[in-house]
Amino acid sequence: MSQLSVEDVTKEYPTRAEPLVVLDGVSLQLAQAENLAIVGPSGSGKSTLLSIIGTLERPTGGRVLLDDHDLAELDDRELAAMRNQQIGFVFQDHHLLPQCSVLENVLIPTVADGPTTAESLDRAKMLLDRVGLSDRSDHRPGELSGGERQRTALARALINRPALLLADEPTGNLDHTTAADVGQLLLQLQQQEQMMLVVVTHSQRLAALMDRQLELDNGKLKEMQAEK
Repeated sequence: MSQLSVEDVTKEYPTRAEPLVVLDGVSLQLAQAENLAIVGPSGSGKSTLLSIIGTLERPTGGRVLLDDHDLAELDDRELAAMRNQQIGFVFQDHHLLPQCSVLENVLIPTVADGPTTAESLDRAKMLLDRVGLSDRSDHRPGELSGGERQRTALARALINRPALLLADEPTGNLDHTTAADVGQLLLQLQQQEQMMLVVVTHSQRLAALMDRQLELDNGKLKEMQAEK
């Protein structure tokens, strides 16, 4: 069973005066099929924490374990493999390649393992169907709406069957109605795939969809009462 453990993580950045402390002893636990939202003011370190969990950045102290792997003990090559196979990312900006079709964008994470297989192609088509874009598979990102681009990014994040999905302001660039639709789809897919989900968001509506809400402020993480 998949599990994420963040243990006493700190993150500091050097300055001309004292170090800037962004994360101060942050800990959290997440098990397979569980989800949570992290909320907090701008500049509180939410995206930094997500980057550390996702192996995009290393902590100053503490450790992160994913399925009993201490990420601090992995070298850059091993981290890249872990990131590609075990962690899916959805960002506020979809980061789709404009020259590639929707289907090709979804398949991009599979390229690291060599030529696209029939199994990967079938899964990509299945995911596009699940996010409601099977009729858009040959379109380029520039031909899609903002919601369609974000749904494409979500399908791409799931192509390698990650144990952990990290979403950083996934509805931040969307209008109210589209944001609500994408939020519901995100939760639905998380439950169907039985993966762990961590969402960083300013949206109380999106946060309220998650089973748990944590607030990050002044470098500290605390549990909140979820509002369903």
